[in-house]
Amino acid sequence: MKLAIMQPYLFPYIGYFQLVAAVDKFVFYDDVNFIKNGWINRNRLFLAGEVRYITVPLAGASPFLKINQIAAQGGGIWQKKMAESLRHSYRKAPFFDEVNGIFSEVIFSDNLNIAEMAKKSVVLIADYLQLQTDFVMSSVEYENAHLHSAERVIDICEKEKAKQYYNLPGGRDLYDAAAFSSHGIDLHFLDTKIEPYAQGSADFHPGLSMLDVLMFNDRAAAKQMLTGNSVI
Repeated sequence: MKLAIMQPYLFPYIGYFQLVAAVDKFVFYDDVNFIKNGWINRNRLFLAGEVRYITVPLAGASPFLKINQIAAQGGGIWQKKMAESLRHSYRKAPFFDEVNGIFSEVIFSDNLNIAEMAKKSVVLIADYLQLQTDFVMSSVEYENAHLHSAERVIDICEKEKAKQYYNLPGGRDLYDAAAFSSHGIDLHFLDTKIEPYAQGSADFHPGLSMLDVLMFNDRAAAKQMLTGNSVI
């Protein structure tokens, strides 16, 4: 089995989904500490003629809390503003209706837990692209939050009987291949790639949310963009 573990990100960029597509099981690390100014509650889109963040405002966010202990603000005001901003900027995109449906289902969710919202944003897009990857939350399945770093990752791999662990290139400084190998696990890093596509603007802006990719590419084309990555 091929397995990957990542914090739940809100509508993440295409590299995140390239990792999802590369593995059999994907674990959302929802019971680790929240990181401010990361990707858990925000991402980037091309809005009003420039690259801007869409950010879910949080109630009482703190790096001393776990991701799954933090909720989005209620009230509905930010959701309406965000939805209108998306509509104004992307309404002429060829696949706006389909993608806006995914977007709305996430931000207007009854469950305002940010871990659940971010997870939902990934799962709905994976379903839309008909990816076969299984998803699980670390807090629900493994009962090993007392472990840390590679020790915890290896424990999850062993519990899932996964012999191959995949990570994004940023994890190279975090994990030692020898530590995994001693447990019979191969450590791999997926060399993600971002191929230019027509975005409806003069210049190409790489690394935007996967929502942007889906706005301008049909399912087959978007799914094709998730394949062919080199494994290191």
